[in-house]
Amino acid sequence: MIFAINEKVSAQLGVLAPLIGYASIAISILLSPWFRWETNALSDLGHSVRSGVAPIYNGGLLLAGFLLLQYSVGGLNRYAKWTSYFLTISAFALQLVATFDEVYGLPHFLASVFFFSLTPASLSYALEKRSLLAASGLALGFVSWLLYWAKMYSAGVAVPEALSTLAVFPWLLSSAVKTHHWKRGESGHL
Repeated sequence: MIFAINEKVSAQLGVLAPLIGYASIAISILLSPWFRWETNALSDLGHSVRSGVAPIYNGGLLLAGFLLLQYSVGGLNRYAKWTSYFLTISAFALQLVATFDEVYGLPHFLASVFFFSLTPASLSYALEKRSLLAASGLALGFVSWLLYWAKMYSAGVAVPEALSTLAVFPWLLSSAVKTHHWKRGESGHL
């Protein structure tokens, strides 16, 4: 369900969405003494049978995905049309990761691959708005995964997961601020 909201409220949701997502991950990690960056995936926190913080983790991701969806179709689409399409898909994929937690096995794996392979939102924003922030975030995310797959460092998959998602935050925040202040007819490069 998409609510009819004005562009300013939508832009605020664009800031709130990742903050809620990151907060739920941080709280889940703090409450999970067993979690190790060296061996775990972030999704281990959302395992509904083995993790006591699964409701916090999965609930936070579901809410973040929902709010990101509201931002994408409620405000970003007027400012960065193509990026909003890709961000809508990313928001849905984030909700799939939380809905099909690790208990589901293959569906969770596919949802995670779907989510982490959705770099087109960053690429689209980099091109559509000539955003150096988005291009830098895309590069950082790509390099973090490339180094992980090449076994250039020893860590759990949580490390490239965290780096690639945190790399999106600067341009997402920038787009939300720009959307909040944007008037039709402005080019708005960030």
